[in-house]
Amino acid sequence: MTYTCRSCAGPPCRVPRPPPTRRDATPSYADPVDPVTLDALDRRLLHALQLDGRAPFSRIAGVLDTSDRTVARRFERLRAAGAVRVSAVPHSRTTGHAEWLVRMRVVPHGAADLARTLARRSDTGWVTVLSSGTGIACLFRVPDLGPAPLAELSRHPHVSEVSAQQVLRHLMDDSWAGRTSALTAQQVAALRQPDAGGTAPIPLTDLDRRLLPALAADGRAACAELARRVDWSESAVRRRLESLRRDRVLRFQVEVEPALFGFSAQCVLWLSVSPSMLAAVAADLAADPATAYLGATTGSHNLFAVAVCRNPDALYSYVTDRVGSSAGVERVETGVVSSYTKRFAPVPAGPGRRGGYANPAI
Repeated sequence: MTYTCRSCAGPPCRVPRPPPTRRDATPSYADPVDPVTLDALDRRLLHALQLDGRAPFSRIAGVLDTSDRTVARRFERLRAAGAVRVSAVPHSRTTGHAEWLVRMRVVPHGAADLARTLARRSDTGWVTVLSSGTGIACLFRVPDLGPAPLAELSRHPHVSEVSAQQVLRHLMDDSWAGRTSALTAQQVAALRQPDAGGTAPIPLTDLDRRLLPALAADGRAACAELARRVDWSESAVRRRLESLRRDRVLRFQVEVEPALFGFSAQCVLWLSVSPSMLAAVAADLAADPATAYLGATTGSHNLFAVAVCRNPDALYSYVTDRVGSSAGVERVETGVVSSYTKRFAPVPAGPGRRGGYANPAI
């Protein structure tokens, strides 16, 4: 039996219907992921989507020298297993949002419930449980450069300490190398979106405020489906989406568990770096393939990093050899990532919701 693929951003294509392995087509990372083994074509497909999350399967297939039917079938298999999700989130610098890195010390028996509550909020970018449930780190995106909701967080009975640092600048342009090392330089050039170079804030329209949650939930949703979700005309949705992509308001993320690539140790790091050495330290760490994210922040720890390593021994080498040998690093705190409750895409507040996500009380 075949059906029309709704996940392809290009022209409709006919692909075999995958077995109904999950009830929710776009699960959160709080849900278990069905066992999946990635082969070379899967890895190239995931790299291609990281370069352009809405690239038509026909375009990807041309670059990968395979059929669009094969590419569509591979993507549907991975998505049905809960192994991949494409989400689109706005660049905070173009929407005027303040980004706050919030760190909490919590009692372990309450960590999972609190993390799920935070993940359901529309103003959290990602939520992770640290050190076997003794901590939570998350990113808040607050409109109009507003403050993080620390008063609300501090009243929670499971939170014993909370702190916040504003993210001043993202210091890495590319994603973690484990996801983006499967294509040749020529293939990357053929798929990468041209850089418009705009950084000035762009005022959001009423249509944008409806579109952004829908695109965060499914970055590859077809324009007809987006129009249905936001109750707007398809032609207007198509034009606005093209404008948001052209102005680099949106960035696409491919959510894949690093364990599928053979990497089992993830860690967040808070670094205190001499201000005059901050740029040099960031450049040094960004060159290491284990570094997944770097951001300059306010506070006594002025550099935040995320590292993804093959195993704890490799993580030890990263912390001692790479970080420890960087001139200018004065102090380091680490937290092992126990789980991600939310990576980029929103977690649905409940079944049957067509769009928009609640901000439940913490």
